[in-house]
Amino acid sequence: MNNCFIILAGGESQRFKSNVPKPYQLYKGKPLLLHSVDKARDYKKFNKIVIVINNKHKKYIKKLKIKDVKIIFGGKTRAESAYKALASVKKENIKNVMIHDAARPDFSHQLLKRLFKELKNNKCVIPAIQSTDSIKLKELNKISNIKRENIYLTQTPQAFNYSELYKLQNELGSEVTDDANLFIKAKKKIKLIKGEIKNIKITINNDIKINNFVKYGIGFDIHRLVPNKKLYLGGVKIPFQLGTLGHSDGDPVLHAITDAILGACNMGDIGEKFSDKNKKYKNVRSTILLSKVIDQIKNKNYLINNIDINIITEKPKIKNYKTKIVNCISKICEISPSQINIKGKTTEKLGVIGKEKAIACEAIVSIIKYD
Repeated sequence: MNNCFIILAGGESQRFKSNVPKPYQLYKGKPLLLHSVDKARDYKKFNKIVIVINNKHKKYIKKLKIKDVKIIFGGKTRAESAYKALASVKKENIKNVMIHDAARPDFSHQLLKRLFKELKNNKCVIPAIQSTDSIKLKELNKISNIKRENIYLTQTPQAFNYSELYKLQNELGSEVTDDANLFIKAKKKIKLIKGEIKNIKITINNDIKINNFVKYGIGFDIHRLVPNKKLYLGGVKIPFQLGTLGHSDGDPVLHAITDAILGACNMGDIGEKFSDKNKKYKNVRSTILLSKVIDQIKNKNYLINNIDINIITEKPKIKNYKTKIVNCISKICEISPSQINIKGKTTEKLGVIGKEKAIACEAIVSIIKYD
């Protein structure tokens, strides 16, 4: 059974008032749009992911380097953008489709699970929360009360039978603010399920709450090059006749990054966290150590804003491996590759590095703390 997840990110972002369009604004450490992409991809039940973008935002989407996702240009309205997305997968035998606003980054996998469950017996399933406020209706100069028990605030993602939704889009799709309205206009059944309080919509700048400070950390590491050892740089195995000597896998890049993150978050250093006196860390991959630190800083509401890295080595040259290293680090740190910069440096044949006896790395990390 084929399932499709459509992300609508084609608006003008006029209310957000930023030089960077809202879908590409950093939120909790990575661009807003990527939260939805990553959650849909990690859920493993979507055969196809489609992103609808604004034609004016091509340079922003290009920087994100999103793979295995269909990207199309939207229309003048939300309804037109949704229709174009549905039409783009018409020949792919889609059974179920979820349509989601990129401005809602905080939905959960649990919500997706409940939507899929209800789709088994319904063709339109909508998450919603009941209003907790008193509601008034103003028509001309007359104000009347509305029972708040009857008021529901709908959210996305919204789940549909693909064929039914596509048919309604063809017939009724010109003036709707969300896809559930098509079913309402056609007087078809809608299944409401309980939404999530945290699944808020980012509309204006103040919706992204950041504490009033950015913290910085610096990390440095150096490892001797010796025969009969593997060489790992930034989590990537590099073909070379020498490898790094260390208690773990001796990856100077990930060690420097880990130390920089710990420093920025005032959490000590890598030696305190993962002592070389502890046998369980003997030959351990540094990817595992960095992942542990990322989990720890997330629990403290710290998120990585960007990483700048100098890899200092005479040989091997890292030019051909930079993309792989960036992708590996971005995956571990749960940030976009666009938030990582790598520079290859030499010591002009000076010292142990210049004599090809060692490899060093230095990294600077900026950290943001979110409410």
